[in-house]
Amino acid sequence: MTQRANKNIDSLFSLEGKVALVTGSSKGIGEAMLRTFAQYGAKVVVSSRKIHDIEAIAHDINKKGGEAIAIAANMSNPQDIDNLVRKIEIQFGRIDIVVNNAAANPVYGPVEDCSIEAFDKIMNVNVKGPFLLCKAALPLMKKNGGGSIINISSIGGISPEEFLGIYSTSKAALIMLTKVMAKEWGKYGIRANAICPGLIETKFSQAMIEDERTIKRFLNSLPIARIGQPEDISGLALYLASEASSYTTGAVFVADGGVLI
Repeated sequence: MTQRANKNIDSLFSLEGKVALVTGSSKGIGEAMLRTFAQYGAKVVVSSRKIHDIEAIAHDINKKGGEAIAIAANMSNPQDIDNLVRKIEIQFGRIDIVVNNAAANPVYGPVEDCSIEAFDKIMNVNVKGPFLLCKAALPLMKKNGGGSIINISSIGGISPEEFLGIYSTSKAALIMLTKVMAKEWGKYGIRANAICPGLIETKFSQAMIEDERTIKRFLNSLPIARIGQPEDISGLALYLASEASSYTTGAVFVADGGVLI
């Protein structure tokens, strides 16, 4: 029996001594993952575009006995990304877990109606941002012997979603970027995996959820006949962030209630 097999389940999922950054963590899935990481012992970095949104979350985590800092960053701005990593290095000296959760989708409709400006915004936030952030965090991860990258893709990255064509394209690119990072950076002890949520009840999906006819038809065809909650993604993210998934890299995990069956 290996030394790892002797560890109890709590220690496998512990994030004590780790530093976790979650982008787009002012609400929804990002906030839920961040709070779970803090609960399991990680020092966490709350990051989103607006500082007042994330300061309140960091304050609440600290008040409950955790350790959190808030750093505003726009994931389409390379300077913001470099500044984010630099501030984390100054504060903690390390980054162990990077979750690319921030996403943009300014259009809803056929691909031929998507403007160049909208296309660029989607790609810059959903693909270029994660690439630049992981590249900036790489030296710190290498210095500390490894880490875990978790990219939040979408079921649209596996099967294109209606009227979300370019968003789906960006999420497919993010899945491939995840696999490339896993293959190239495994030698540094860095793992990279992707999570593809289905319909989760967040501000991002509010328009669809409020369409009673559409949501009723959707739920009638769903094996797990309910809308997902942000917390439904947190357990999977914890697994991928922790030592419990030490032999898992380059994988794509679907949490969609059975949509893709």
